[in-house]
Amino acid sequence: MKDDMTMAINDYLPLRDVVFNTLRQAILKGELEPGERLMEIQLAQKLGVSRTPIREAIRKLELEGLVVMIPRKGAEVARITEKDMKDVLEVRGTLEELAVALACRHVTDEAVDELKMANKLFEAAVVAKDVVRIVDADVEFHDVIYKMTDNQRLIQIINNLSEQMYRYRLEYVKDARSHSILISEHADIINRIASRDEEGAKEVISQHIGNQERGIIRMMRG
Repeated sequence: MKDDMTMAINDYLPLRDVVFNTLRQAILKGELEPGERLMEIQLAQKLGVSRTPIREAIRKLELEGLVVMIPRKGAEVARITEKDMKDVLEVRGTLEELAVALACRHVTDEAVDELKMANKLFEAAVVAKDVVRIVDADVEFHDVIYKMTDNQRLIQIINNLSEQMYRYRLEYVKDARSHSILISEHADIINRIASRDEEGAKEVISQHIGNQERGIIRMMRG
């Protein structure tokens, strides 16, 4: 467990939900690493709460597949497997292709400017070499595309999947070799959408997701 994990108190949420959200984000952002044991007493002391909300949070995280119970060992953060990653990216790839196609149909000059600004923020994060900031900037870039689709159902489905994707995005950008590729792909996506090139945009986004899958597999296999 990294020392920088802290709990953000929210007066509008019950304590058990705050603890759950804190642990969930810690797992997604890699503050609690795959395979790391979740010790109730240690976590309770770290967050300044009793063991009860910790125990409840662990149960919910197990239901989400972020935590597994190991016989005679207890709870630990679920490891990132190649099969899980491929399953998630397979679904994401299809949804992203639909998203860019719809974005091409609804594109405006203002939306293109917003995409360009999002990519500049991504480039700034790369220069800063802040992995979490890079991932968050990548999420923001794609969020602009989703907003352009004007399809709330699609946005909702992608946002739900995005939570699961966060861990894989984080693994991918840990490899500095991916940064220039991402910047170039983002620029290409912007150009395709701006010119309303649906097929071209779908081709680029497919390559974008495919590169991510190959990069993660390369890192997982050492």
